[in-house]
Amino acid sequence: RVSSTVIDVQADPERGHALAADAVQAGEVIVLPTDTVYGVGVNAFSGAAVQRLLDAKQRGRDMPPPVLVAEVAMVRSLATGVDDRVLALARAFWPGPLTLILQAHDSLRLDLGDRTGTIAVRVPDHEFTRELLRRTGPLAVSSANVSGREAALTTTDAVDQLGESIAVYLDAGPASGPVASTIVDLSGTSARILRAGRISAEELNAVVPGLIDTEPAEAPTDEPAADAGEQQASGS
Repeated sequence: RVSSTVIDVQADPERGHALAADAVQAGEVIVLPTDTVYGVGVNAFSGAAVQRLLDAKQRGRDMPPPVLVAEVAMVRSLATGVDDRVLALARAFWPGPLTLILQAHDSLRLDLGDRTGTIAVRVPDHEFTRELLRRTGPLAVSSANVSGREAALTTTDAVDQLGESIAVYLDAGPASGPVASTIVDLSGTSARILRAGRISAEELNAVVPGLIDTEPAEAPTDEPAADAGEQQASGS
């Protein structure tokens, strides 16, 4: 690849979907819009592509990116324990800024980094990106920034930070960030908020009573599940 391509997806969404899907299939890294901040995304099932994403962000394997999917049905193919809590939260908050950490299927061939048997998943509230996800399948997505810097709210911000490490930039106008998704860990015996975000503990408990202990959570960060969510977690 000689240089990156920037596509105005509001003017030509079909071209954006086609070029981005081709780039993902080729193992390249793309920048895509989400309902929080811009994210960097790759084929979640390609370890080499995930490494390219981590290299672009200049980050290590100790913070695996979350996985964005188009709808809750995709989650069943990635994770176990899709129980009544997960379904209730999905009905209430997806598409939207909630990242859920679940136990990954044992047979799942995903190399997202050092993820200790879990996977972070989210359905973004962005129609262009959900349609892209229907074409590509699950994407590993983290916030579009070099690690330690502010997450990109425009493709200009993303280009300034990430340059030609990205094959395709999908420009959908300014993102609504910078507050990222709330990350909830449902992989253990009790639910925990790992990162405070747009959805509060009170809102979560209104849907699943008693889900979250109301101890103070950590402050929001700049990362999505694309956000993407970074603590596995997204961004994204």
